[in-house]
Amino acid sequence: MSSDCAVRVAELLEQFGAPDTDVAWLLCDRHPPSDRALTIVDEGLSAVDYTYGELAESSRRAAAVLSELGVGRGDRVATLMGKSAELVTVVLGIWRLGAVYVPLFTAFAEDAIGSRLADAAVRLVVADSDQQAKVPAGDWKLIIADSAVPNGLSARLDAAVWRDIRSVPVGGDGPLVQMFTSGTTGKPKGVVHPVRYAAGWQSYLEFGLGVGPDSVFWCAADPGWAYGLYTAIVAPLAAGVPTLLLRGGFSAAATWTVLKDRAVTDFTAAPTVYRGLRAGGLPVPQGLTLRRLSSAGEPLTPEVNGWSRFAFGLEVHDHYGQTELGMPIGFPHHPSVQRQVLEGAMGTALPGWEIAVLDEDNDAPVEPGRTGRLAIVVAGSPLMTFRGYVGGRGSDRFRAGGAYFLTGDIASVDSESIVRFSARDDDVIIMAGYRIGPFDIESTLLRHPVVREAAVIAGPDEVRGEVVEAFVVLAPDTAVTDALVGELQQWVKQNYAAHAYPRRIHFVASLPKTPSGKIQRAQLRQRRRNEAGLGAR
Repeated sequence: MSSDCAVRVAELLEQFGAPDTDVAWLLCDRHPPSDRALTIVDEGLSAVDYTYGELAESSRRAAAVLSELGVGRGDRVATLMGKSAELVTVVLGIWRLGAVYVPLFTAFAEDAIGSRLADAAVRLVVADSDQQAKVPAGDWKLIIADSAVPNGLSARLDAAVWRDIRSVPVGGDGPLVQMFTSGTTGKPKGVVHPVRYAAGWQSYLEFGLGVGPDSVFWCAADPGWAYGLYTAIVAPLAAGVPTLLLRGGFSAAATWTVLKDRAVTDFTAAPTVYRGLRAGGLPVPQGLTLRRLSSAGEPLTPEVNGWSRFAFGLEVHDHYGQTELGMPIGFPHHPSVQRQVLEGAMGTALPGWEIAVLDEDNDAPVEPGRTGRLAIVVAGSPLMTFRGYVGGRGSDRFRAGGAYFLTGDIASVDSESIVRFSARDDDVIIMAGYRIGPFDIESTLLRHPVVREAAVIAGPDEVRGEVVEAFVVLAPDTAVTDALVGELQQWVKQNYAAHAYPRRIHFVASLPKTPSGKIQRAQLRQRRRNEAGLGAR
């Protein structure tokens, strides 16, 4: 990390980590009231702008309402709301009271919502009316956000006595958010983020995404997850950079329209969004003003950039993070740390982070280029705030007396400090003595013209113990034949490695995913074990 980067990281940590840190001041009140803070684009693609002054008033009104409902410092308040000005208002109102925000993704079903509310000991839930039915009864109050509800949040906001509301400084170590891991490898675990955790996200906005004062910024991720909450709301509000939220789900047509009509310069989204634009069949609009493209949430497979270079004349920069950590790795856009994007690589350690790859059999770093367990070097990562899960779960991820934190991923780091992802630790395939990561095979399959999605797992095999198996979603109107199976197997042999081709290929209509879009390979592995009569693993 250069000296200038280190100085900036230290400045951010000082701002967010001071004993008297006031979240509402950091994210709202310190900015000129007339400056634009937020743009909401509705389903009809009409846009409404909100200034910091308007957010300051509306969030004070929200704080007054929440206080009347019994919310105070340290209380957990959850939302089950779509992307809206009301969502931002409520979240800022929660933080004005020194309370702790619990984000919930609107695609969750009732059981997932109930378990998270109970585990976080939530006191109050604010929900859109179309989400109300999914909030189970429990030790929490429920208030409906919509204006049509007579005693709902909107009506209370209009009547709130708010001018005497003063925000509560909670300090850098005070709790800001309690959220849950995505649950790709087991029951979701609770994580409490202190206020200074947000310093890492503003650092990521500046260095990783390259967003600056002249940017027109859009993060398409959902605020129900860490990436969307911090990249689309927290970091840009803190930095004074206007942010954009598009209501509703993804559509290629709406995305193209917003990119053009709002003159977006900086865009970040999950790889599935770029694949959706690529597969949407719509022409790239003329007159786009894009300068920087970024991606996070899942590994960026090479076919995305093959398309992006043609469609935009730009490369998508892959970035890697976790709920526990923030964003420690990626190909940064900022000129002072920018690196050439390399196919199949994750990037390098971002400012404020140090990484290592540990041997599979001990906790010693391996030589450059060798695959092992990807870890964060705790002492060398000033932006790391994670100390453990709620309830003490997962303490075994800290190794060598707390010197390293295991990410749960398998990767390598070369002599140029470039990280290459191999697999989640649980996804590694061991076949006849070879250790095979599914990512490279999936990337190779996705470059085939008839493959739309692919997931590669370890399937049971009497001879080899495990073999490579692939679940493949095909392009519409593609005929499933034995010849196609052979063609895809040969494709992997020729374009990746002869020993790592999928011995079995299963054509499916869709892949199991978490609500955030991550493929649940564990479900596919268990399905194959059940089919083989091997039971649970």
